[in-house]
Amino acid sequence: MKKNLMLGLSVICLVGSAGWGQTTAAPATDVAPVAPAVTAKEIATMETKLADWPQLGRYREANATLGPVAQGEQRVVFYGDSITDGWGRRPDTGEFFPGKPYVNRGISGQTTPQMVVRFRQDVINLRPAAVVILAGTNDVAGNTGPMTPEMTEDNFRSMIDLAKANGIRVIIASITPAADYPWKKGLTPAPKIKALNTWLQGYCVIHSVTYLDYYSAMVDESGGMKPGISFDGVHPNEKGYAIMAPLAQAAIDKTLGGK
Repeated sequence: MKKNLMLGLSVICLVGSAGWGQTTAAPATDVAPVAPAVTAKEIATMETKLADWPQLGRYREANATLGPVAQGEQRVVFYGDSITDGWGRRPDTGEFFPGKPYVNRGISGQTTPQMVVRFRQDVINLRPAAVVILAGTNDVAGNTGPMTPEMTEDNFRSMIDLAKANGIRVIIASITPAADYPWKKGLTPAPKIKALNTWLQGYCVIHSVTYLDYYSAMVDESGGMKPGISFDGVHPNEKGYAIMAPLAQAAIDKTLGGK
């Protein structure tokens, strides 16, 4: 009886300290912010990218129907990212070398590691006389993850070596200027692009590769794109491509002997 009474008093004391029908509150703790929900569309996009990271499927059918190089023809593959991809395909970008046996194999958003993976399918197997490689700005932007300049340089080395091993003349285009990236602001790409271009130009001289200098003709005083020649400070418009086209043609003529 005494034991039951003591137990009852203990219960009353506990309840009284917290209030009837209440429990003692746990000490407050910091709550981690809740990540925004990922939509089904975003998940599907990520799954598609993972299934074909280098985007080999983009040009697989076009390559199969391209046909062999005609006798006497000097096919040139323009190989790169969105700046190549959009040439003649986006509104207000002008024509892509009408009447020339030039093949566009640019893919928007691509980085140099992705381009190394698809180099055999989208360049070597097309049997071009020359390839014009324009890449690197998306490496600076970190589109497929953080990259050092040395990583980008190694990928250029690999593409150049692959082309030379297969008898393809190489033209390396400078990275076009950009003061900022609309899709990833605050990275201050201008000095990084300038440094990579300096390395590219030096490497081309040492290894007997044609260097195609778009940069000098398109850059402003701040290291960005000149006003009026791009849509967004990164992607050229018709005026921008009008600057690039004769420079590219001159580099092709030089590399292939003007044939």
